[in-house]
Amino acid sequence: MEHAWARLYFTVLASWLVWALATPFVLRLGDRYPPRHWRPLRTWFIHLTACLAIGLIYSAWSALLQVWTQPWGYAVVKQFWTTAFTVFYAEFHLFLILYAAILALHYTRESSLRLAQRETEAARLNEQLTRAQLDALRRQLEPHFLFNVLNAIAGLVRENRNDSAVSMIAGLSELLRRVLATSDRQEVSLGEEMEFLETYLEIQKMRFAERLRLTVNVPAEFLSARVPSLILQPMVENAIEHGIGKRANGGEIRVGVARDNGRLTLSVYNEGPPIPDDWEEVRTGVGIANVRARLQNLYGDGCTLNLRNCDRGVEVLLSVPYRADTK
Repeated sequence: MEHAWARLYFTVLASWLVWALATPFVLRLGDRYPPRHWRPLRTWFIHLTACLAIGLIYSAWSALLQVWTQPWGYAVVKQFWTTAFTVFYAEFHLFLILYAAILALHYTRESSLRLAQRETEAARLNEQLTRAQLDALRRQLEPHFLFNVLNAIAGLVRENRNDSAVSMIAGLSELLRRVLATSDRQEVSLGEEMEFLETYLEIQKMRFAERLRLTVNVPAEFLSARVPSLILQPMVENAIEHGIGKRANGGEIRVGVARDNGRLTLSVYNEGPPIPDDWEEVRTGVGIANVRARLQNLYGDGCTLNLRNCDRGVEVLLSVPYRADTK
């Protein structure tokens, strides 16, 4: 082992520069003749010819370096062609393996990039689909809400409560303005949602007068939390229509907010009749159905919506991940 180690290291390292410089050519050749077209004999011939050509250049360059540097120490390298043939014959199988490895790594990288691009495109399309579904649900909910308010106005007119009807129309105008202002947002701050709800409740107070008693318990610290836009109104509307609206003396509506373990829980309680045991099988109307659908699209399994009977009424609990509005 009387090698000239410094010269030998330099010779081996410099020899592989041929493959390093040939790699871009191999990659371009691989792009032009990809593996899915390897059945034609022409493709095999092209890649095999390229591998042989690079191998011959490598062998000649390696032999030239050995003649120049004399790295072995115990023997003098004199014959260039003999040395080149020896290198080619001894390392030809390595040329095939290296050529195949370059192509394999290149195709693996290209496949990974294409997969990442497809996943990105699929995620973008899925986001667009989800947004379209949410917009469609909102468009369905807003006419439903509008028709209910118009029916309430018509009822006031029939009762000759014209002043209340005019006030309700003004309130409806304000509601529609707020709906348009948030039409491009799926989430708003709880403060904005409460402002919308208060405007809606003013309309309902004109309709029910003394029959509707309202209690709101929303701490100021939660007003910056993000919630789905137009989410409380259908919950309260459902409580009024199916709860206290069915009682001659009306009843109380209580709206509350609490935070626990990183979740924000909105509650709406009404003193209406209890829900039946088979309420899950009963159609709950457009309002609650849309609330469920929107929550599923926005949060997936990260939210819950429960209806339950209490001592003297029914309570709806909506729980979503707590996120503060940074605006």
